[in-house]
Amino acid sequence: MPFNRVILIIIDACGVGALPDAADYGDDHAATLPNLAGAVGGLNMPNCQKLGLGNIAAIKGIPPAPAPIACFGRMAERSAGKDSTSGHWEIAGLTLDEPLPLFHDGFPDDLVGRFEEKAGVKTIGNVAASGTEIIERLGHEHLSTGALILYTSADSVFQLAAHEKVCPVERLYEICLIARDVCQGDYGVGRVIARPFTGEPGFFVRTSRRRDFSLPPTGRTILDHLAANGRHVFAVGKIWDLFAGHGIHERVKTENNTEVMDAVRQMVRYDHQHELIFANCVDFDQLWGHRNDARGFARGLEQFDGRMGELLPLLRGDDLLIITADHGCDPTMETSTDHTREYVPLLVYGRYAKSGVDLGTRETFADVAATLAGLFGFDVPVTGRSFLKDVRQ
Repeated sequence: MPFNRVILIIIDACGVGALPDAADYGDDHAATLPNLAGAVGGLNMPNCQKLGLGNIAAIKGIPPAPAPIACFGRMAERSAGKDSTSGHWEIAGLTLDEPLPLFHDGFPDDLVGRFEEKAGVKTIGNVAASGTEIIERLGHEHLSTGALILYTSADSVFQLAAHEKVCPVERLYEICLIARDVCQGDYGVGRVIARPFTGEPGFFVRTSRRRDFSLPPTGRTILDHLAANGRHVFAVGKIWDLFAGHGIHERVKTENNTEVMDAVRQMVRYDHQHELIFANCVDFDQLWGHRNDARGFARGLEQFDGRMGELLPLLRGDDLLIITADHGCDPTMETSTDHTREYVPLLVYGRYAKSGVDLGTRETFADVAATLAGLFGFDVPVTGRSFLKDVRQ
């Protein structure tokens, strides 16, 4: 039976071990899933264990399956960097020879000045910082002056935090669009991010109304090729933002992993229009990885596993499920809250696909894009090596 629909789920930040060049990024001891599993005394993920997650890496509580029902492997990132944008672009077949620009010491005065003039705002901060920490540190000044909190991180991001009572969310989005227009060329960060928060000093809370304004892909991705060949892509969660809408036919906004998996389940059960359902479970990164919350991360993984137990029986015979990640974000690294340069897991399952095939270590995330091109039957210049022949019966 041919595969006519692909469900591609990104478990954001769920790396499985340091890449050979991880030391260049300060990540030589990173291993998100193995390390957090060890920190919490083991993970209980029977459905992912059955698929073969424990066959990819040594993860406490998830032993290797003697007969995995999925094909399994791991993928290395070829692009420079460890950002969500570059990771997703590479999954879609677009690799970057140069990393997206980083600003560890803050953004240049001329860029900030042009942004403030065009947006009609003032900013404070302009440093690399943890989002929760800088809000606590500068939130009082923000409330008293109205100046937006500008910060970055180890990723290629221009982040603007504002209290919803000081700067309404829709206005913050407008300001971020201006920042996106300013941040081009040498200053073309991967994402401008709106970070609304509420609360009082000492009790500030970031809300779920975050929004990412991504740099448009710098070349054609598999999503563009799918669109050009009349194939429909349905984006769930932050996928639309990361690709600036390019190649996407329809989308649904979500606020958390539960809503992502609800949307995926709904599409799998009832949709007959879209050939690719592309989803991102962001909570692993946003809520737990960046906050070094290993226990929260572990609970989230076990909840995701429960949702996988609901999803697998709903798959049609012509469905192919691919589960992977875009980078790591090891919550056990006490000196950092940043993304980590890691291999990512690869699980490929279909009711009429092969099972138990070791797909090995793939040289690039773009192998996913090459596989999609082959599956849908068109020849496009996508970097990567297809694993379709390894999983097709």
